[in-house]
Amino acid sequence: MVKYRMKNFLKKYYAVVIATVIFSAIFIAKVPFYIAVTLMLEFVVMIEVVRMIVDFIEKKRVQLRFVIDIFIIFLIRDVIIHVTQPTVNEDRILFLLLVIFIFFIFRLLALYFSPSNTPKNGNNADIE
Repeated sequence: MVKYRMKNFLKKYYAVVIATVIFSAIFIAKVPFYIAVTLMLEFVVMIEVVRMIVDFIEKKRVQLRFVIDIFIIFLIRDVIIHVTQPTVNEDRILFLLLVIFIFFIFRLLALYFSPSNTPKNGNNADIE
């Protein structure tokens, strides 16, 4: 019964368990917080890049959505890194936030004008 409960707990809360293990390892290794945050965010960026490469290999095309997502995640990573540094440069953070906002606009435009949203037969009667 205990094995079953433990298996269900790990299955349901695997992200919490992984985060706890990573946090514990960082705490035990006495890594400074801003360095730990930087490494974790770089890992997230690498996941997105690998996802884009896998999608390219499978579909033989690069989706603009993945490229913009990678840039947004990379810029958010930079903002978080700058905020967690011992000295904060407010002008740089505001500039990065402006660039993130512009990329969000590009992301919305990419969704709106994507080929999957346009009618296949060229007839605009479907669009209201």
